[in-house]
Amino acid sequence: MSATLAENVPAPLASETSPRNIRRTVLDNGLLVLTESIPHVRSVSMGVWINSGARDETPELNGMSHFVEHMVFKGTTTRSAQQIAREVDTIGGNLDAFTGKETVCFNIKVLDENMTPALDVLADLVLNPTFTPPDLEREQGVILEEIKMDEDNPDYLVHEVFTQNFWKNDPLGRPILGTAKTVSSFNQQSVFDFYASRFTPANMVFSAAGHLDHDQFVGQVAQQFASLSSSSGAVVAKQDAAPANPHITLKRKRSLEQVQVCLGVPAPRVNDAGRYGVYLLNTMLGGGMSSRLFQTIREDAGLAYSIYSEMNPFRDTGSLCVYAGTSIDKTAQLLRLTLDELRRLKEETVSEAELKRAKDQLKSNIVLGLESSSSRMSNLARQQMYFGRFFGVDEITREIEAVTPAVVQTIAQQLFRPEVMALTLLGNLGTLKVTREDLAC
Repeated sequence: MSATLAENVPAPLASETSPRNIRRTVLDNGLLVLTESIPHVRSVSMGVWINSGARDETPELNGMSHFVEHMVFKGTTTRSAQQIAREVDTIGGNLDAFTGKETVCFNIKVLDENMTPALDVLADLVLNPTFTPPDLEREQGVILEEIKMDEDNPDYLVHEVFTQNFWKNDPLGRPILGTAKTVSSFNQQSVFDFYASRFTPANMVFSAAGHLDHDQFVGQVAQQFASLSSSSGAVVAKQDAAPANPHITLKRKRSLEQVQVCLGVPAPRVNDAGRYGVYLLNTMLGGGMSSRLFQTIREDAGLAYSIYSEMNPFRDTGSLCVYAGTSIDKTAQLLRLTLDELRRLKEETVSEAELKRAKDQLKSNIVLGLESSSSRMSNLARQQMYFGRFFGVDEITREIEAVTPAVVQTIAQQLFRPEVMALTLLGNLGTLKVTREDLAC
């Protein structure tokens, strides 16, 4: 079980008219069931997706989505936690869950011959948790230790500090795990109330992919989820994020040997029409070993072991961030060279050859992402929740190929503006100072 920051991969799915066998059915209680039949594999992956996450919590309940994700594994009305583990191991299954800013997912992957018992366990977890007070108390201790563990992880911590200040005083900036104060305040009644408001047909998607028959599978899901009332709960209200805060945050932590650097700008939302141009820009900037930042910062200057850029798109906004770790005496040079690369993307048109490499890399990632039933199951749900439709590989390829060097330059000029740039430095900073003028690019 894990917490994730964002679901930031463009999901490559086929339309229902394509050769891929994607089908959807809405059950009588309103639960949407999506499947993709893949006859040549022997596995089935299935997941129950909750269409709300950490950013949809109130301040007092920050961390509750993640807490409930943990608690459903602690026992149901018919199975203990140990029985759940034994049954999953007996069928050779992989049972997991994760919480993000905008979703929670409970999923299992098994051989096709074990699909029925796997579905029974998954449905039981989701529908019949007990949330007993002793289990709640124990899990609070576990998550409090998880919070401490992440605070000791500098890579995680610099991103968390950056995010909290980037979307300052906004739900999107709150930690997925919650805080020691909020997690310690949870009780059985608050957990049950939150669970009842989120685990409803209006807020759920059931997706599955692998060696299965849609009609037969839907019949089994309908039977398992018959107790889920269509009248229980409304759609969780979604609020837009506040404008990003162009901050400079220096957080001193003397125990660290390196300075952790996170430099970011606001970026388009997940379903933005120009998203493929942004993904290509990100790929060229810091998306691999041939990227500009990797070659300039690591290979040419030897300033860092790890440096990369990443997209974090959400339903209404997003960010594009550069991360690196370096020594205190090299921090200023690393920042200057990074900003130089951003300036070059704004001032100089990328070559056709460099853009082609990025296009080939992005298309390859999409095709490779179609090779497992787990990724197809995830993409089914995410495409439904964010787009309400499915995209074929040919359609995505056309969109990628349509991006020109001029488009990339325009995007860079729109994104990399000094007045919207945010920076977080974490480490033994000494007398290091950074001003807004230092972020000119």
